[in-house]
Amino acid sequence: MKTIKIITVLLTSLTSAIVIASGLMKVIHLPWSVDGLVKFNLPHSATVLGLIEVTSAILFIFPKTMRIGFILLSCYFSGAMATELSHDGSMINPGIPLVLIWITAYLRDNSLFLAPTKSL
Repeated sequence: MKTIKIITVLLTSLTSAIVIASGLMKVIHLPWSVDGLVKFNLPHSATVLGLIEVTSAILFIFPKTMRIGFILLSCYFSGAMATELSHDGSMINPGIPLVLIWITAYLRDNSLFLAPTKSL
């Protein structure tokens, strides 16, 4: 049981760090981060997209707001995947954080994915 708790904390930290770093790179307009948005015609949206990423990741970190953070991050990265696909891009870049988010969310609160069972 203790091992699962340690893995959950490590995955939460890793996932949050990845998403927050990605968001901060967009907020401070790192050239290679904004260049990716130029090909999608979104160069002026970097700050807003970065703030959305950081805010959603912060919500995901705390237990009381983890569910809303999970939903927001899932929607954000699903939209990123759809944008990549519509421009003949790769699903890998937004897909990796999304998979990490889902695994972490499952370990933290599996009731997000499993229906409650009825007692007879």
